[in-house]
Amino acid sequence: MKYIFYFTYVLLLFVACNTQPSNSVKDYFNYNETGVKTAGVKMIPIKTPVGTFNVWTKRFGNNPRIKVLLLHGGPASTHEYLEAFESFFPQEGFEFYEYDQLGSYYSDQPTDSSLWTIDHFVEEVEQVRVALGLTNDNFYLYGNSWGGILAMEYAFKYQDNLKGLIISNMMSSCPDYGKYANEVLSKQMKPEVLAEIRNIEAKQDFANPRYMELLLPNFYKEHLCRLEEWPDAVNRSFKHSNSTIYTMMQGPSEFGVGGRLVNWDRSKDLPQLKIPTLTIGAQHDTMDPKHMEWMSTQVQNGRYLFCPNGSHLSMWDDQAVFFNGLINFINDVDKGKMDAIAKK
Repeated sequence: MKYIFYFTYVLLLFVACNTQPSNSVKDYFNYNETGVKTAGVKMIPIKTPVGTFNVWTKRFGNNPRIKVLLLHGGPASTHEYLEAFESFFPQEGFEFYEYDQLGSYYSDQPTDSSLWTIDHFVEEVEQVRVALGLTNDNFYLYGNSWGGILAMEYAFKYQDNLKGLIISNMMSSCPDYGKYANEVLSKQMKPEVLAEIRNIEAKQDFANPRYMELLLPNFYKEHLCRLEEWPDAVNRSFKHSNSTIYTMMQGPSEFGVGGRLVNWDRSKDLPQLKIPTLTIGAQHDTMDPKHMEWMSTQVQNGRYLFCPNGSHLSMWDDQAVFFNGLINFINDVDKGKMDAIAKK
């Protein structure tokens, strides 16, 4: 009997291994496109008080249960530095979308400064959601850095449209972020380097090439991305960033926020979030990882992921920890495990 059982087991295993991949790959990349195929790229019209503009999105995969929209940072960076997700999400069978927010390189770039507000971007995300057909049965919203602010703000208004929320490398308070940058991170720099940076900032001489010469090795390489050689996707994203919008909203300094986001603080509102929420922090981040751990305890159904070797772009410099934790969270939400934990 044991030989019959063993033979049957091997046969079933062989059939599974030789029939599942081809079918699943075909289904995964079936976008039901008609006419000219666009490799998943879709320009979505966004209605605003000053006109209608188009934003760029790119779809990967097909999964009716798990659809993830990626919100990049900046403000006005690009989707490009999030291309790391392309090496991890497809093999999990996740459907996901890269997306350049309005004003970013691959989308329209209107010059009306009244557009660059949190309220505008929240409504923009909602229009993108509707256009992509994402619902609370399958919609996961991921936001990194400024994208984390946007993800939080979207959830405060539209959490009933969400299945899960991921706040990546972003604190819930810009004043607290500035305090951490000035009282913790700046003190990790060489005194003479910090003194020169402060001198340039005091003069408002941010266009001075010396400012970036100092920041790149002493701040960005320590806290933004710790890889010795930055990935091409990160370099492209830096190259394509819209500095006008960035400065208007974030301010010109890397030591805190000085633009329209200067007083943004949602810490006291976190308990309003009832959907499964993952916060991600990293040891070498520009953001305080302890604050992001605390955030996970303030939402109603939270989990914290800590990247011990990561920085602000942990999806690059601590990939194994980052993606294992993120993928496990999405799978647990999909299986209802986070809901079970919340009910205990």
